[in-house]
Amino acid sequence: MLGRLNHVAIAVPDLAKGAEVYRSTLGATVSAPQAEPEHGVTVVFVELPNTKIELLEPLGEASPIKSFLEKNPAGGIHHVCYEVADILAARDRLTRAGARVLGDGSPKIGAHGKPVLFLHPKDFCGTLVELEQA
Repeated sequence: MLGRLNHVAIAVPDLAKGAEVYRSTLGATVSAPQAEPEHGVTVVFVELPNTKIELLEPLGEASPIKSFLEKNPAGGIHHVCYEVADILAARDRLTRAGARVLGDGSPKIGAHGKPVLFLHPKDFCGTLVELEQA
């Protein structure tokens, strides 16, 4: 069911500073900031040869990243994203197996313009998992 690792998401208190660390210190190619109001974040993607790093900054007072940063003020790994061929089939298989899908279970469009779902961290070794249809 799982495809490749699409990205690792890191919550940061300041997106511009985070992007500059990756750009200047590590010499990475970093995308322009992209606001994702439906998800309550602004993101940039750090391009790597085999995957991406997604830096997330809160967008709005109801942002889930805001509460994450209140607990982790310096930032930190927020979630991992795996690709799946069919997000609805993956959701149905996971729920039959007892996994919890966050929200109402309907995919939303993610930062790559593709359907995404999030899975409860308590069902996946304490890690928030995002699934993205490839």
